Amino acid sequence: MARALGSWLSGPESNRGPGGPGQPPNEYPGHRLGLPENGPGSMARFGRRVAAMLVDWFIAYGLAALAMTVGLVSAGAMSTAILVIWFVIGVVSVRLFGFTPGQLALGVMVVSMDEREQVGVGRAVARGLLIALVIPALFTDSDLRSLHDLATKTAVVKR
Repeated sequence: MARALGSWLSGPESNRGPGGPGQPPNEYPGHRLGLPENGPGSMARFGRRVAAMLVDWFIAYGLAALAMTVGLVSAGAMSTAILVIWFVIGVVSVRLFGFTPGQLALGVMVVSMDEREQVGVGRAVARGLLIALVIPALFTDSDLRSLHDLATKTAVVKR
């Protein structure tokens, strides 16, 4: 029993690869998914994905501010309007084009990781709701897929 507890409390062993337990040292993010290491179709890094989301958020903020100046949105409902506009932009654009405006600007896109050609409406909605919760987007696996990507069987790759 003490040996079993000590094995995970003592930290990683030296014979493990850089990707974690059981991975050879030469694996890269996306290798298990059959994606290339570099170039188009390779996994997008965390910084690029966050920057794309910020671009989308600023677009939603601008549209909400425009709606407020026209009188469609009150100042008290501004934050809710920003979230709703961001969500709608994300769902519609990922479903129709495979990327949001921010993802287009930063050269990434959302792809389905199963046999489907495109990300469907249900997956786009579920993905948007999980991203809006923030926490699922912060945790990634060894392939750099966040929890919302794992749940919806999608991945964000370079275009």
